[in-house]
Amino acid sequence: MRTSPNRLIATIFGAVYLLVGVLGFFVTSGTGFFATEGANLIIFAVNPLHNVIHLAIGAALLYAGMNGVTLSKSVNTAVGGVYLLVGILGLFLVGTSLNIIALNGADNVLHLASAVVLLGVALSQDKAVVVSARA
Repeated sequence: MRTSPNRLIATIFGAVYLLVGVLGFFVTSGTGFFATEGANLIIFAVNPLHNVIHLAIGAALLYAGMNGVTLSKSVNTAVGGVYLLVGILGLFLVGTSLNIIALNGADNVLHLASAVVLLGVALSQDKAVVVSARA
């Protein structure tokens, strides 16, 4: 893991998102599962669905980080792409009835920052060495 930026980032982000998912349940007691206005976890709005999503993403990233470079690179790319989409869509969903994961401005910034880091590492690090065969 020490030699692979993808494994390191996947492991760290996975552990953090798992922790956020668990902590989110402590502040969302009494909040509807699909509530459009969530409870605050520091400055981030969360509802139970948002917590479940954090747990799933955290588990996927942590599993990938513990199981190899190729898997880490793939999961970092996929999660980074999803977070990029959520970060952009979140700009338009805040304050609407479609905001079923209770996004707020801070969530959008965090999702976009996570996307930049995950995609940046996935697309720039751990490139395969191409060995050309000369005849």
